Amino acid sequence: MTEQRKANRVVFEKGFAANMMAIDGTWRRPCTMLDASDTGARLSIDGSMEGLALKEFFLVLSTVGKAYRRCELAWVNGNQAGVYFIKAGAKKKKSE
Repeated sequence: MTEQRKANRVVFEKGFAANMMAIDGTWRRPCTMLDASDTGARLSIDGSMEGLALKEFFLVLSTVGKAYRRCELAWVNGNQAGVYFIKAGAKKKKSE
């Protein structure tokens, strides 16, 4: 299998504890960041993802909430998910 990613990944051997949180703060889910790059990350999610608005959310990387990335869901496979990091000032695509 050939590598499809455009950015180099950093793999966290023991994972990096984080939280996924709704943009509006209505839900929060613990997760583990398995690897990351400049453009995205692979997460292992604790608990069910059913019913969560995963189109866009925050990945909170610190317990005080000062380190976070705005994310967009790329894929889901079981309890793992791939996310794209949304760059500040990026133009949103219009839904038609």
